[in-house]
Amino acid sequence: MIADAGAARLSARAGDVLRHVFAAVQADFAFRLWDGALVRFGAGRPAFTVVIHAPATFLRLMRDPTPLVFGEAYVGGAIDIEGDMFAAMHVANALEDLRLPLAQRFRLLLALGPAALRARRHDGRA
Repeated sequence: MIADAGAARLSARAGDVLRHVFAAVQADFAFRLWDGALVRFGAGRPAFTVVIHAPATFLRLMRDPTPLVFGEAYVGGAIDIEGDMFAAMHVANALEDLRLPLAQRFRLLLALGPAALRARRHDGRA
C-alpha cells in the first residue's frame, strides 16, 4: 500500500511537470502514464497519445526532453505512440525549439523527488 501511494504521488507530480514542460506546444495530444493517468494538451481531442510504461522512463525523458531521447525510448519500447504518427512528429519538431534552462530543469526534477536526481546507470538508463 505504501508503494502504491508513492507511485500515485509520482504520477501526480509527473503530470504537473509535463504540463509545465509542454505548455507552450500548440497541439492536441496527451500522455498516458504508467498508472493510467491521462495528461492532455490542447483544447481538442488528442491526435495522439504518448504512453509511458514506467516511472524510470519518465525520469529519463525529463532529464533530457529532446527528440533523440524520445526516439530512443520509442525504438526501445519504453514508450508507445497511439494515434496519428504525423501529428506526433509535428510535436517532436516543436521539441527541438524547446530549451529549458538548467536551473528550471533542476527545479522540475526536484519536484519529482530524489529518484529524479539519481545518476544514470552506466548503460545510460535511469
